[in-house]
Amino acid sequence: MAETENKYVGSQAVADEVVRTRELVAQMNTGWHTDDEVRNYLSQITTKPIDGTVRVFPPLNINYGPGVSLGRDCFINFGCTLLALGGIIIEDDVFIGPHCVLATEYHPEEPSERHSLLTRPIVVKRNAWLGANVTVLAGVTIGENSIVAAGAVVTKDVPSGMVVAGAPARIIREIHRDNL
Repeated sequence: MAETENKYVGSQAVADEVVRTRELVAQMNTGWHTDDEVRNYLSQITTKPIDGTVRVFPPLNINYGPGVSLGRDCFINFGCTLLALGGIIIEDDVFIGPHCVLATEYHPEEPSERHSLLTRPIVVKRNAWLGANVTVLAGVTIGENSIVAAGAVVTKDVPSGMVVAGAPARIIREIHRDNL
């Protein structure tokens, strides 16, 4: 995917949506809520219907709710952060371990341009699994059925059916075909 600057990042509408998202996230993360109540908050946050099979354990931090799309039967564990101005698609049957960060936003390397904000989308394909403390950077697609080992920093696309680990993440091996 091409590197793009999100022309809407500096708009008042986006700023207002970030405030609205943060307020709803704070409410969701305060106190104990049933799974149905969490899904209701997520529906308000993302402005999309959330399937009854989705499970999220708060706290969950999201800066821009409309940028997040959650598939059926996905699970997000405690303490994750979704920086979603560039768009995050989490497909069906995805597991996301505790304290993962999916960051679609970044700043240019050039010091004089560092106050600019660039975005690229993240896609986590069907049946992928992110272990604890994984960081996925802008523009990355995690392939179907792939596993990202705990603590990995994913800077490039992960092909389908692979296990990756490390910082930066590298392919360790293919998932056994009889398990797919």
